[in-house]
Amino acid sequence: MTISKNFYISKEDYLEGERVSPIKHEYRRGQVYAMVWAKKPHIIIAGNLVTLFNNHLEHAPCIVLSSDIKVRLESADCYYYPDVAVTCDERDTNSTDDFILYPILVIEVLSPSTAAFDRGEKFADYQTSPSLQEYVLIDQSQMSVECFRLSDSGDWVSQIYHQGDEVYFASIDLRCDIASIYRKVPGLQSADS
Repeated sequence: MTISKNFYISKEDYLEGERVSPIKHEYRRGQVYAMVWAKKPHIIIAGNLVTLFNNHLEHAPCIVLSSDIKVRLESADCYYYPDVAVTCDERDTNSTDDFILYPILVIEVLSPSTAAFDRGEKFADYQTSPSLQEYVLIDQSQMSVECFRLSDSGDWVSQIYHQGDEVYFASIDLRCDIASIYRKVPGLQSADS
């Protein structure tokens, strides 16, 4: 939901307000949008991924961040709160800023109200990141993971995983059973429903 459709807010005012706001907001070219609250399946999936990634990257110079950190997309003039992000750039890992600039992996857990935006305009904005290698969309109601990977030719190539598949997160070289991403998620639909 937009706080004000026709009122431009500077990045500086946004960041200052965000530091004291009781709710999170995303920033897109001068407009500020309140974040919707996540449902239990969404939160469990994101938590499972943070655990999997932290275990896998324990000895790597990377950090795994949950939905409380913003990703700054300078070229697109945006700040987004992805559900999970991974950065290995020391400019991010050594910084105390409340945002990162150089993610290699960004994951969004889809909800009915955000799916179209996450697939469309938000993905287009993320493609302006100079460091992003993989953008992943995860369905919270059934086992479906879509990985968009930046190819050597500069194209984003999609690979979709379903129930029973092994998911490959190429940006961090991790393979895991899709069931481990959905562990303990209540109310999953079967693939044929």
